[in-house]
Amino acid sequence: MRNYLLILTFSLLSFGCKFENKEERLKPQIVATTSILADGIRNIVGENADVVSLMPAGVDPHLYKASVRDLDLLQNADLVIYHGLFLEGKMTEIFEKLSFSQNLINVSEEIPQDLLLRSGPEAHSVDPHIWFDVSLWSLALEHGAKEIIKWQPEWKSVVNKNTEDYLSQLASLHQDNLTKVAQLRQANQALITAHDAFSYFGRAYDLEVLGLQGLSTLSEPGLRDLTGLVSFIVERNIHAVFAEQTISPKAIEAVVAGCANQNHEIKLAGPLYTDSLGAPESPAGTYIGMVKTNVQVIFESLTK
Repeated sequence: MRNYLLILTFSLLSFGCKFENKEERLKPQIVATTSILADGIRNIVGENADVVSLMPAGVDPHLYKASVRDLDLLQNADLVIYHGLFLEGKMTEIFEKLSFSQNLINVSEEIPQDLLLRSGPEAHSVDPHIWFDVSLWSLALEHGAKEIIKWQPEWKSVVNKNTEDYLSQLASLHQDNLTKVAQLRQANQALITAHDAFSYFGRAYDLEVLGLQGLSTLSEPGLRDLTGLVSFIVERNIHAVFAEQTISPKAIEAVVAGCANQNHEIKLAGPLYTDSLGAPESPAGTYIGMVKTNVQVIFESLTK
């Protein structure tokens, strides 16, 4: 790992000349690590900047390794914005090194600790999937907007107006989720997915959530996890389990097979969008669209 970081650091110093000079740009360039974050930042800055997603749609940020080209992009950006909370696990040390020479914003850094979910006492055990609680994601973007204004004070009025408008849309989305999920609770259903990405969703909307894998897609489910999950599904008469867009469905397919062995036929639904938006121009190609798509798929699959 150390050798890998040394190579990346050298690349930061050696290959930056491949990109256009910052002075030649018509607008500042902001690089956000994921498509989810990039969409939020675009809504905040509007036409003031070009916002680029480092990771394309469909990429798993837990497993992502920056290429030399990515490092060029980060080094030559006017501003870099990232999720934090160890979501971009393999890039943590890169951000630490970039902080000496680059404008950086960590959108999650001021979220109160008591609002964060953890699987253990270690720093990296924090659940990074805060965007599944729309109200919590709103806090992160609000902090991002404040930091953007510090970086470009002349944008203050536009950024404040854009942020107010977008947060209003997110507040409506949050209320829609509350209404929809309430019907699932009445049906005694639970949300079961490939990895443990929906805990914030479950807490925010009062729905029981279980994941076969842990917080990171690097973890592997064991036989005990599989057996316990199958038993839970059969006992509760759960109607569907859900694949995820950035993860192989192999593990969750084993849950479906296990249920079949217990004479409980269950639907493999989805895939849900978890760590990335859908393709541009698709219904899930924006954050609001992604959340609406997920909630509709969950609702339809568990109420039939």
